[in-house]
Amino acid sequence: MKKRQFSAILLAGLLLLPLAACGKKDPGSSSSVPGSASLPNEPSVPAIAPVEPDPEPVYPYANPLSGEGLDTDISGKRPAAVMFNNLKKALPQLGVAKADVLYEIVAEGGITRIMGLYQDLEDVGDLGSVRSARDYYVNLALGHDAIYIHAGGSPQAYDAFDAWGVTHIDFVNGPYGDMCWRDPERRKNAGLEHSLLTSSEKVLAQMPSRFRLEHEEGYQVGWTFEKEAPEGGQPARELTVPFSTYKTGYFTYDDGQYLIAQSLDGSDPIPYVDGQTDEPVGVSNVLVLYTDVSLVKGDSAGRMSVRTTGTGDGLLLRDGLVYEITWQRDKRTDNYSFLDRAGRSIPLAVGPSYINIVSTSAKVVWE
Repeated sequence: MKKRQFSAILLAGLLLLPLAACGKKDPGSSSSVPGSASLPNEPSVPAIAPVEPDPEPVYPYANPLSGEGLDTDISGKRPAAVMFNNLKKALPQLGVAKADVLYEIVAEGGITRIMGLYQDLEDVGDLGSVRSARDYYVNLALGHDAIYIHAGGSPQAYDAFDAWGVTHIDFVNGPYGDMCWRDPERRKNAGLEHSLLTSSEKVLAQMPSRFRLEHEEGYQVGWTFEKEAPEGGQPARELTVPFSTYKTGYFTYDDGQYLIAQSLDGSDPIPYVDGQTDEPVGVSNVLVLYTDVSLVKGDSAGRMSVRTTGTGDGLLLRDGLVYEITWQRDKRTDNYSFLDRAGRSIPLAVGPSYINIVSTSAKVVWE
């Protein structure tokens, strides 16, 4: 029995010898296949797991004028509304790139003013050049419950300040001389009226204690913001907005934002640049609101009357798309509402907005 077991073991060992020989390579041999070159053993490469993108940060609060996420709640603050000069000789403006909303409307002689709206002035820097008020801008500032900053104004604007109780800072007819200064270079090259500057630091440091700095309870901007564009938009990467023979605005969609240019006094279009950075200003939303614009009867300076309440047609451009909308504003203490053709609130893209308010006869073109 033991002999048979030993014989079986010996036989199994003899059978395994050829297999073991096949598994060994002759050190002197260059290849197991005649005529082929030997290849070095390739190092094992560990599998690389795909890199997951960082999740978008989730913020507890949002800027009510732009929808941008914030770590702190600033929605209760009253915004500041700054009146900017937009004459060619007064460019570049300072601080416009940091505005949450820019409003533009025609003034006398076909020129325009621009009102920058800032939910929080902190760290904005220099602002200007600051120019005179018009009553329709006062009307819009009131709808935002804003503190309106200007340098002088039309008779209609001063009537509005008194009649509507608008909080305003007047660098011409008010005790605010320490809040502003005349820029020597602008005064020399553009003229006295185009040289007035202020800064967020000066305004915040010297804000009159009698001013209410918080919204009254219940105030809401009423705008909605969504990152994804709603359905129904048509491709539109360029927009041309003629205000008058003096001013035409141009908006071009580029890499997620609309870059702005303007033609002033018949000149070729030039980029709309913030003088603090020398960079073109870009926005996430461009709106065109059609309304009634006419000359003020009996006004010798040719000032304009602009309807800012009621309803009217309009356009919204966001994400390279254009939407036909309706605007609505029941009274001057309200803010604008933007509605789709079904009468539902249409969301803006997250980011700053540029709002062009033009005559119903304006030949606005997009492509």
